[in-house]
Amino acid sequence: MSGVFITFEGGDGSGKTTQIMRLASALRDIGCEPLVLREPGGTIVGEGVRDILLDPRHEGLDAVAETLLFAASRAQLSATVIRPALETGRVVICDRYADSTVAYQGYGRGLDLATVRGVNEWATRGLVPDRTILLDIDPGEGIAAAAPAEADRLEREELAVHARVRAGYLELARAEPARWVVIERDRADAVWGSVRAALAPVLERAGLRLEQ
Repeated sequence: MSGVFITFEGGDGSGKTTQIMRLASALRDIGCEPLVLREPGGTIVGEGVRDILLDPRHEGLDAVAETLLFAASRAQLSATVIRPALETGRVVICDRYADSTVAYQGYGRGLDLATVRGVNEWATRGLVPDRTILLDIDPGEGIAAAAPAEADRLEREELAVHARVRAGYLELARAEPARWVVIERDRADAVWGSVRAALAPVLERAGLRLEQ
């Protein structure tokens, strides 16, 4: 595929939205209109699934059912939005992707990692990002940064679950250093500089160079 597929991962409160917005703005400044997506979501099917997954009323949702719902949203997004966009040469930026299910449902929920990875492979038909940015933050700080009254079902999980998710993300990053870049969350400007540097190689291969 001729496009560039970039994903952002991280725990709740890690600042993914802020960095994605800055990246999208920087790309527009150089004449590139990126496709910005979120998971779960990005399609009519995916947004419906998102409502189910994040609604606090579904507190008792089974971990396997949860995993399959994420996979269903991801399958629709990958097949009908991401792949077609990449095939036309676009830059696709996604707030979470398959790695989030390994981190949250595999490490966080304790489901079998090989099974979760197999479900992801099936749902995405093997589509892997060109670069994944992990914005790393202490789970306690991340949860504290979220608005308690607006917390969704996953944000309301106990701190131990979020700690396992963080450990899972870091393990995934260590296993694939060529794809992942871990950035510790700090001041927004400092983080953005690190994000820009991490993305420079994959963007330059597509003939794109972000302004300083």
